[in-house]
Amino acid sequence: MSAKAEHYDVIRKPIITEKATMSSENGAVVFEVAMACNKPQIKEAVESLFGVKVKAVNTTITKGKVKRFRGRPGKRANVKKAYVTLEEGNTIDVSTGL
Repeated sequence: MSAKAEHYDVIRKPIITEKATMSSENGAVVFEVAMACNKPQIKEAVESLFGVKVKAVNTTITKGKVKRFRGRPGKRANVKKAYVTLEEGNTIDVSTGL
């Protein structure tokens, strides 16, 4: 498996919400990442895929909600998010595809 494929396994997709858009004004970008990955792996993946310098990585795990699916109770999957703060002058446009 190539290194680039491993980076795509770490970063699942960008998260575009109102809160994520507000954090982008401070030079941060929010990604959904694999549960097993750690902060150095996320930093390396973002730097290699987007060609930017990463200042800091903060992660959070959102617990899945209990919802009803077709009338039966079910549980959404847990999601790990990474708030990636970029160095000054670096930007990532998440509205376009990779």
